[in-house]
Amino acid sequence: MDEKTKVKLQEIFMAGIGAVDPEEAVMRHVELSGNQLKVGGCSYQLEDFKRIFVTGFGKATAPMARALEQVLGDRLSEGWITVKYGHGLPLKRVRVMEAGHPVPDQAGLEAARFIIERLKVCTGQDLVLCAFSGGGSALFPAPRPPLQLGEKRETTRLLLGCGATIFELNAMRKHLSLGKGGQLARIAYPAKVVSLFLSDVVGDSLDVIASGPTVPDPSTFADCIRIVEKYKLSEKLPASVIKLLRDGAGGLAEETPKAGDAVFEKVQNLVVGSNRAALLASARKAAELGYEPLVVSSFFQGEAREIALAFTAIGKEIVSSGRPIPAPACVLAGGETTVTLRGDGKGGRNQEFALAAALSLERWPGISVLSAGTDGTDGPTDAAGAFADADTCRKAAQIGIDPLDHLSRNDSYYFFKAIGDLFITGPTRTNVMDVLCMIVER
Repeated sequence: MDEKTKVKLQEIFMAGIGAVDPEEAVMRHVELSGNQLKVGGCSYQLEDFKRIFVTGFGKATAPMARALEQVLGDRLSEGWITVKYGHGLPLKRVRVMEAGHPVPDQAGLEAARFIIERLKVCTGQDLVLCAFSGGGSALFPAPRPPLQLGEKRETTRLLLGCGATIFELNAMRKHLSLGKGGQLARIAYPAKVVSLFLSDVVGDSLDVIASGPTVPDPSTFADCIRIVEKYKLSEKLPASVIKLLRDGAGGLAEETPKAGDAVFEKVQNLVVGSNRAALLASARKAAELGYEPLVVSSFFQGEAREIALAFTAIGKEIVSSGRPIPAPACVLAGGETTVTLRGDGKGGRNQEFALAAALSLERWPGISVLSAGTDGTDGPTDAAGAFADADTCRKAAQIGIDPLDHLSRNDSYYFFKAIGDLFITGPTRTNVMDVLCMIVER
């Protein structure tokens, strides 16, 4: 792909990132007027509270907490948040702890315990402002006794590897944890809890973002048993995990709090940023650059390589018939695909998407694709995603590498690194799933 096309795709993508800046998103929804704190459509008289705390976890939580510090000033008593390594910021009153993602680590466990202990002492005269974003599930690993961190980590690894959806993954996380699935609201009760969510899930389902710490949980232990059976994990998961799930399904372990529980009478939950907002901003930028924009959907899910075939088919139709929009066109979509691990390679869902797209576009010049994660990190790599077009496979052949071999081994990272088509942004400190961008020239 030529550098001019790369720059255009990058500009379109970064316009979307700018629209979901976590700090600005919070500032748009939270306002202090005298002693009245306005959050969305609700108002709180600050003189009604003796203490105001900020807490939360997720990749984008640091700038969200910084915004809350700016709004509250010296009215803020203190705070504690957990972010992914490298995603922290220097804050004045909020303690920032860094931990592992997507696989939880000891630092995350210690941070979760620290936050839980402080929320346990909250009273009805306390106001707790929570900031949650994508990555929050892994960054708050408080295993439900008698589980250990290693057993929960192994469960996460197996679920990620078998292609489980984020909804399935989080249903399991909620029932293996102390703070997810509404349980953080239970811990902080009877304090007033106001939670701000930067959505990284399809449909902005509050109970799924960061595993819904302050949201009623619609999933059950019985659902978790069905997930285990669906992916044939009964013999692979730790025995302690299977026992807890079966005990819960049999009524021997406490369920997560459901709708109607008294703890939620003192909770306000609000989405302050989403994938759709990013896509609309990217569409506006594409129009500025002279492209006819089309936002297809923010609900894309499924195997990355299969979604890539469907997405590039739209570009081929534009070239062939001028439908659904004429060229020059920019087609945008968002969501979160999955990858079923079949090999021992390195990559992420966006790089795998781009590699499958490259194979699909091999004989289709004039169509260029960028698939990237809005958080700036795609899977266990330092890349946000990758670029692909009709020249991708040709460039690979010139240096003797086989795209089909790399795809079969889930080795998209080293494929794109070899040909110089990785997209590297560094941490963006936001996270609203992925943005898929395709431009079709005349």
